[in-house]
Amino acid sequence: MLPLRAQIYLWVGMNDKFIIPLNGLAAGMTEFSWQAGKEFFDSFENSEILGAHLDADVRVEKSGRYIGVDCDVRGEVIVECDRCLDELDMPIDVEIKLSVKYGNEESSEEPQQGEREVIFIPETDAEMDMSQIIYDYVCLSLPMQRMHDEGDCNPEVMKRYGTPEETEVSQEEGESPFSALKGMFQ
Repeated sequence: MLPLRAQIYLWVGMNDKFIIPLNGLAAGMTEFSWQAGKEFFDSFENSEILGAHLDADVRVEKSGRYIGVDCDVRGEVIVECDRCLDELDMPIDVEIKLSVKYGNEESSEEPQQGEREVIFIPETDAEMDMSQIIYDYVCLSLPMQRMHDEGDCNPEVMKRYGTPEETEVSQEEGESPFSALKGMFQ
């Protein structure tokens, strides 16, 4: 018979679920390790993530009715560069700190910097699925503009992505559609 931790890890690994069995937790600290790849993001129908290799290390502390969850997600995801449309490796380093409470009350307070986010789960739930939480935190950690460093974009694409001064289209001053407005404010 495998120890409880090994059984949980094998069960989670075979089903590709990020489950914490709340009823089966012993008092004290329990650790979980999961990996998330492209299939993880595909299950959320996310087409922006082209590839991923993430390691999620979770520490769950149980003391009476208190359950604290600390999750570190590290690795990288591959997204499309907004400038040249080539693949771009984005490093991920996310810390998730949760306090799990039983009940149906929703917390209206926003957690302060360094505080734990409070998650309410129904009294009848025997397990907690971390997949949505991990997905949300990883997606929120990505910057709005995803671009290679200056000079690292695909040079073939960047040739076509020039400024108007660099274009080869020459226009005579009289041919400009704005030439009729030239003397408007004189």
